[in-house]
Order: sequence, then structure tokens, then C-alpha cells
Amino acid sequence: MNAVQVQELAIPEVKLLRPKLHEDARGYVTEVINEKRMQELGLPSRFAQENQSMSRQAGTLRGLHFQKSPDAQAKLVRVLRGKIFDVAVDVRPNSPTYGRHASAILSGDEVVQMLIPEGFAHGFCTLTDDTIVQYKVTAFYAPASEAGILWNDPDLGIAWPVAPEAALLSPKDGLLPRLKDLPPLTW
Repeated sequence: MNAVQVQELAIPEVKLLRPKLHEDARGYVTEVINEKRMQELGLPSRFAQENQSMSRQAGTLRGLHFQKSPDAQAKLVRVLRGKIFDVAVDVRPNSPTYGRHASAILSGDEVVQMLIPEGFAHGFCTLTDDTIVQYKVTAFYAPASEAGILWNDPDLGIAWPVAPEAALLSPKDGLLPRLKDLPPLTW
């Protein structure tokens, strides 16, 4: 029996991973990632880099980011402290789910991770102050391949939990193009 439950989201390639917790009166122990089990499930099992972000205020929005081919990244996202609304948008032009998104609430109170495959833009909005998010990526950061989509692109229809005027975002994220204005992409 696998030590992780896998739940498909609105786009089947985007998944929630729930590792089995071994609990007692002291708390729990779990395998956050097990390369062999990930391979058995057909999921990315090798990660090149691990990143962590801390957002001081609820309503902080990071994204929607991705890396273009040949440096495309799959991501495995988890919250260590706080809570986020996590989103993945399909940016693969020939995909039947192109332009659609999948989302989930991730919390530091759980050990649930969101797996976002290559070809998806990723972003999140913090729902609590002092939120810490950790994510593993399958390829190294490559500035020349960096890309993104405007977080509140109306064509995406994402119901963000923050009003546009209240969102805390970087100047760079506020200038990202809409999906329809992206240059042609290949995966």
C-alpha cells in the first residue's frame, strides 16, 4: 500500500498528495516525499531545487509564474505555516484544458502538497499573516526562461480570495501579460 494518497483536481494532471501520518500522543511522523513511491505513482521524483517564501501579510499574491521549455519545471508545493489559496493554470497551447485552472487551499496544519506539472503557471494568495510556503522544482531557476501571466486576467476566471485593490504583489507580477498575449509556447 502506498504511503501517499493522490487526489486529482479540476485538471487531472494537477494533484494533491496526502502522505500517511503515523500519529501518537506526541504528534506525527510522515514521509513528505519518497522517491520510490513517487516513481511507482508515475509522479516526478527528482527535484533540482527547493525554494521557500515567507509572506508577512494575508492577501500577498505571488504569481502566476512558470518557466518555458527547455527549462520547464514541475513543482511540489506545501505550506509549512499559515494557509494559501494555491492555483495552477494550464498554459500548454495544444492541451484540451488550455487556459483552465485548478486550485486548492493548502495549510500548515496539514501535510498536503500540490503537484503542478510542467506546462502550468503557478501562483498563490496567502490567507493568513506570516505564511511560509516551501516548494520543490524539477529544473533549476533559469532567468531566460522565466515567464508569467497576469494573476487577475479575466479570461482565467480565477475566484481569488482578495480584491484587486487589496492584493499585495510585486511590481513585476502586476505587469505580467494576459494569457492571450503570451508569445507562442511549446512543451
